Amino acid sequence: MTDSIDPIFLNVLYACMGGALTLFFMWFGCKLFSHIVNFSIPEQLSNGNIAVGLMLMGMFIGIGTALGLVIGLGLN
Repeated sequence: MTDSIDPIFLNVLYACMGGALTLFFMWFGCKLFSHIVNFSIPEQLSNGNIAVGLMLMGMFIGIGTALGLVIGLGLN
């Protein structure tokens, strides 16, 4: 079935789906981690807690890298 669809369209479709999945998993990971820790992440960020910001940054980079690799390797 994918032989009749233009490869450029498929790549754009895969990129859009991958972006949506990445955003969803980043949101889900943040919500899940927020329930695990015993402090409010938004409150700590508004108070200027750099450690919480770095923790979120690391989590987002890790999730984005993992999903990017999975999606990128799936294009073969």
